[in-house]
Amino acid sequence: MTAGRLPTGAPAQEGPTALLERVRGLIRDVPDFPTPGVVFKDIAPLLGDGEAFAGLIGLLADRYRGRVDVVAGIEARGFVLGAPLAVALGVGFVPVRKAGKLPGETVAASYDLEYGTASIEVQPDAFHRASRVALVDDVLATGGTAAAAAGLVARAGGEVVELAVLMELTFLGGRSRLGDLPVHVVLGD
Repeated sequence: MTAGRLPTGAPAQEGPTALLERVRGLIRDVPDFPTPGVVFKDIAPLLGDGEAFAGLIGLLADRYRGRVDVVAGIEARGFVLGAPLAVALGVGFVPVRKAGKLPGETVAASYDLEYGTASIEVQPDAFHRASRVALVDDVLATGGTAAAAAGLVARAGGEVVELAVLMELTFLGGRSRLGDLPVHVVLGD
């Protein structure tokens, strides 16, 4: 492997199916975090396994190579997955940040939470007109954040080719908020 380059595809000793099972096994459920009744999907063990993490990024890179001009990651775990994907693809990375975290002028979108609202932002010049964008996050849950982020990309001049998530909590019905936005779930059933 050349310095500064991530491998493509799964590690040599694993095929894609074995790699995905390994990745699935590295995601830990943490009950009642951050609040009672919530099961947090902890990806820290996956991130700590360099070979599995590189293999995952390689699989995503194989999917988006030649299809996108930029990767946008949703704060915060979308950064952790999206930035190395952008490096592997040799394209730029745009952070979709929580409100108040970016300097200068921003474009914002608000979305509903169970207990109120939240906002995310991008800089208005983050995307060149008609940039093809892979939008990345770790989990698709209720869909509010993903829908708001896709709307921001469009308002800032980009076109979301696909939303890529590591996993989906289907019981929360998040896809229903995304309209016809294509979704790729890495650990889909």
